[in-house]
Amino acid sequence: MIYIIMGVSGCGKSALGAFLSEKLGWPLHEGDHFHPPGNVEKMARGEPLTDQDRLPWLFRLHEVIERERCSRSDALVACSALKRLYRQILLHGSKALDSSSGPGRDVLPPTHPDVCFLFLHGNYDLIQQRMVARRGHYMKADLLRSQFDILEPPSEGENVLPLDVSRSMTDMATEVQKHNARPEPSISS
Repeated sequence: MIYIIMGVSGCGKSALGAFLSEKLGWPLHEGDHFHPPGNVEKMARGEPLTDQDRLPWLFRLHEVIERERCSRSDALVACSALKRLYRQILLHGSKALDSSSGPGRDVLPPTHPDVCFLFLHGNYDLIQQRMVARRGHYMKADLLRSQFDILEPPSEGENVLPLDVSRSMTDMATEVQKHNARPEPSISS
């Protein structure tokens, strides 16, 4: 199973990822480490990223996800994945861009059975307080509003497990472990 831990900046993706990685013994691929230097510099200046800025980053993460899927490994990936298109790119790479541009294009499945989005959600004030309190991260709290503005919460059809960030880390991890203990879906080739 691949769990993509998603949500706005400051919601706890990295913290939950590290916690789950230790509990489950799975590798964690921290999305922040895959940003091109220009993206990091832009965010550090307080400038929101555009879709064009995000594309190389999303393609790199898609490659990581595909590598883990092809090896049938369990893994965690922390990535904001704020828009449906971003989630489609994570799952399908450049095919997601081809299918999103016009009628008559192939419609891609909204998910893979072996990939689940863990959607960390919470109210703006709580997450903003967390962002202000954290130190040493290039993403400034001023950019949180822009993330909430573009957020397209995943639909049920996207194989999502919503997790309220007002709950404890242990509670959220227990819910993920219960989800993971369910019988494995069959994966069609």
